[in-house]
Amino acid sequence: MTRQKKEKELVRSHLIALRVSDVEYEMITETAKEAGLSASAYIRKMLLEGNVNVRYEVVADIEEIQKLVTEFARIGNNLNQISKFFHMGGARSIAMQAEISKCITELHDLREEVIRLAGDFSGNH
Repeated sequence: MTRQKKEKELVRSHLIALRVSDVEYEMITETAKEAGLSASAYIRKMLLEGNVNVRYEVVADIEEIQKLVTEFARIGNNLNQISKFFHMGGARSIAMQAEISKCITELHDLREEVIRLAGDFSGNH
């Protein structure tokens, strides 16, 4: 099976040659790879548009972060139950006020833990 020909407007018939050093070549090919483009498509886009948006997807599977996510979910569930109770006409009690205060305190503690972890992983910026 033969390759389909491109439309006239898409055919690139002009060649521009460019010499780069080994370091520059590595930088171009690596950045193009990160952008999900071929080196020529990357260079073309840089020349015509001035920039190429490279999207990085950060995936962290760290036990401490998983623990914090679980804690946030648990606290969120408690707060949703309290909210539902009040929306259904539930009366405010000392026990309910204590539960709300406990949830708020836990959220503040978890916030501090997240800030501490973020400092560990980002170099304390």
